[in-house]
Parts: sequence; structure tokens; C-alpha cells
Amino acid sequence: MNIILMGPPGAGKGTQAELIKVAYPIPHISTGDMFREAVANGTAMGTEAKKYMDAGQLVPDEVTIGIVEERLAKADCESGFLLDGFPRTTVQAQALDQVLAKQGKKAETALNISVPEDILIIRMSGRVSCTTCKAVYNTKFNPPASTGVCDKCGGELIQRSDDREETVKNRLKVYTEQTQPLLNYYENQKILTTLDGNRDATEVFKDVKTVLESL
Repeated sequence: MNIILMGPPGAGKGTQAELIKVAYPIPHISTGDMFREAVANGTAMGTEAKKYMDAGQLVPDEVTIGIVEERLAKADCESGFLLDGFPRTTVQAQALDQVLAKQGKKAETALNISVPEDILIIRMSGRVSCTTCKAVYNTKFNPPASTGVCDKCGGELIQRSDDREETVKNRLKVYTEQTQPLLNYYENQKILTTLDGNRDATEVFKDVKTVLESL
């Protein structure tokens, strides 16, 4: 099964990706992982991407798509894949379709995890993480036993700059502007399923399984 996983920051994509990985023998491929692997392996596209990354610039679509093509051609993707963080635009989606067509494949489902913006803001602006062991808490939903102290290792808990409320609002605005056309694209292909992510992760995963079992 060839899955595209979508949803705004804070929607719980990472949790669902982990649950899918456990239940199905397909690789979970995130954009960040692909870049790091391509750079580490010294592939042509990885070397090209490194030039932009080292300069602090966005990696152009043609390079990103080349890295995706390299990754999806690997043997572990023969039985399917879970793409997380790509595509982000309709241009990338169209390019992905072309890449998959060359490999005799196609995207079979696009799972979109939807959560109301006010809930996303609460989820993300309440996140704090341990400076030592990187454990993540939420001051509202999953607070540590002692404020500012990690339950697991006693390390200091801090809030990332991109989880501050104003930054969160801007991230969500950018995501919505970029992604709505992409949702329309997959809706038109009749492979989009939007799931209510404002529930316990196990409940969301039940719906994910229902979709995947129908493929």
C-alpha cells in the first residue's frame, strides 16, 4: 500500500505514522529522513541538496523530487511506503505521480488528519521538551509531575521557539495556504480521506486501519 500522510503541525501525524509502522511492513519515509540519508550516502541528489542546506536555503523542488525518486526506487518500498511531509504542494504532487508512474506505482490513499485550529494552538503552544533526554510533554494535556522538570531524567523542560503561540498561528496559516490546493488535488483523484484527529490516538488509528484494510 502506498500511503500519503497529511495534516497540520500538531495534528498527531507522528503518532499515527508510528502506529502504521507497527501494524504494516512498509517504510515510514519523512522528508527530513530522505534528505539526511541522501546526504549521508553521497548520492548525486544528496550532494546537490547539501549545497542548499549548508547555505541555509530551501532545497528546490527538482532536487527534492529527485531525492524522493531515489528513495522510492529502493527495495524496501516494493510492498509500499508511507510518505510523511511530502508532497506539500500540488506541483510536488504532480511530480510524485510522474515518479510513481515511471516505477509502475501510484499513490493509493492520502490520509488527512484534521484538527480544529484552536485545539492545534493549545496542543502546540503547550508543548515543552527535555533538554537532556528530549522527552515531550504538554502543559495542558500531559504535564510533568513538577513544573519545568522532566519526569524521566530530571532534566530542564523548555519550549521551542517555533511552539510559541504567535509562531504557531503563523505556521498554521502557511500550512493552510499551501495545503488546501493539495487536498483538492487528492479529492479530485478520489483518494483523499479526512479523519477527525481531535480524539484519542487509538480511536484515530481505528479509522486509519479501516481505510488501509480497504485498499
